[in-house]
Amino acid sequence: MSNGGLDLSGKMNWKALAILSLAHLITDLNQGALPAVLPYFKESLGLSYTMAGTIFLFSNVTSSVIQPAFGYLSDRRPFGWLLPVGPFVACAGMAITGLLSSYSALLPCVIVFGLGVASFHPEGFKTAHFFTGEKKATGMSFFQVGGNLGLALGPVFALLLVTAFGLKGILALAVPGMVIAAILLFSLSWLTAPVRVTFVQKGEGPRPPLTPKEIFPLFLLVLIVTLRTWIQMGLVSYIPFYYITYLNGDPIYAGKLVSVFLLAGAFGTLVGSPLADRWGHKKFLSVTLIMTFPFLFFFTRTQGPLLFLVLAAAGMILVASFSVTVVMAQAIVPGRLGIASGLMVGFGVGTGGIGVTLLGIIADSWGVPIAIKAILVLPLAAFGLSLLVPYSPAKTAQ
Repeated sequence: MSNGGLDLSGKMNWKALAILSLAHLITDLNQGALPAVLPYFKESLGLSYTMAGTIFLFSNVTSSVIQPAFGYLSDRRPFGWLLPVGPFVACAGMAITGLLSSYSALLPCVIVFGLGVASFHPEGFKTAHFFTGEKKATGMSFFQVGGNLGLALGPVFALLLVTAFGLKGILALAVPGMVIAAILLFSLSWLTAPVRVTFVQKGEGPRPPLTPKEIFPLFLLVLIVTLRTWIQMGLVSYIPFYYITYLNGDPIYAGKLVSVFLLAGAFGTLVGSPLADRWGHKKFLSVTLIMTFPFLFFFTRTQGPLLFLVLAAAGMILVASFSVTVVMAQAIVPGRLGIASGLMVGFGVGTGGIGVTLLGIIADSWGVPIAIKAILVLPLAAFGLSLLVPYSPAKTAQ
C-alpha cells in the first residue's frame, strides 16, 4: 500500500515514528512538569494541601482516565487533526497557569492541559501502529520512549524555568507546543494517510460488539498495567518521603534516585521491545514482571552507590513492557486501536493514583518503610495475571 509516495508495505518508518515520538515527548513534558511546580502554586496562591491535591486529581482524570473516551471516538472516524491540536493545547494550558493569580482560574487551565494530553494519546498510538512494520513492539517503543522522556524531563525543565524566572517562566512551555504543532500540521497529510485508507476500507458502519474472548484478555491486561503503574508511581511518590522525611536525608539525593528510576525505564522501553518481538510478547511481559521482584527486594536492603544500580535495573525491567502491553491490546482488538491504546495508556496508567492513595493509607497506619515493602507484592500479583492472558500472536517478527 502506498499513499503520497509513502511505503506502508510492512517496513518500519523511522521518520514518522520520530515525529510522533517528539510530539509524545512534548505532550508528556507537561504531565511531568505539573507535580514539580505544585509546591510553587501552593505557596503563591496560598493553597491548602487538599486544594493542591485536587489540582493533581483534575489533571489525572482529564489527562489519563478519560483517554478511552477519546479512543472510542478515534475508532469511529479519523481524527488526525488531534495530532497537532493535542500537544498545542496541552502546552498552552500548562503555560498559562504561570500567569494566573487565583485557584478558580488555575483549575480550568489544568483541565484544558489535561484534555490536550488525553486527546493526543489514542490518536498518536493508533497512528504509530501503522508505521511500526512487522516489529510492532520495537516500533511502538520508539514512539513510547518520547513520552517516558517527557515525564522524566518535565520536572527538570519546569524547575529550571521557575527558579530562573518565577512562575511566569512556565509560559515558555508554549514554545515547544507551537513548534511541534507546526511540524505535525506540515506532515499531517502523509502521517494520517494509512489511518484514512483503513477507515475507508472498513467503512463507517457500527463495529460489532466485543466478544468474551476479547473482553477477558483485555480486562486482564488492564489489571496488569494498573498494577505495574502502582509500582512505578508508588516508588516515584514514596522514595522522596522515605529518604527526606523518614531518614532526614538530602532532597537532591532522593531526586536523583527518582530520576535514575524514570530514565532507566525509558531506556528499558527501547532495549526491551526488540526482545519482546523476538521472544514473544506474552512471554516477555511475564518474565519482566517476575524479574522486577528481586530488584525491588534488593532495593529495600541496599545502600550507597549500589542503590542507584539496583533501582535503575528495577526501572528498566519494570517499564520495558510498557509498549508491549499496548501492542498486545491492539492485537487482541485490531479493529479498535484507539480504545485499546486509551485503556492501556490512559485508564490503566490513570488508575495508578488509586495505588498511591492506598499506599498513603498504609504509610499513615504503619509507616513509610512498610508502604514501600507493600509494593513488593504487586509484581508477583501482576505476574500471576499475565500467565492467564490468552494471547496467540506470541511472535510478530520472524
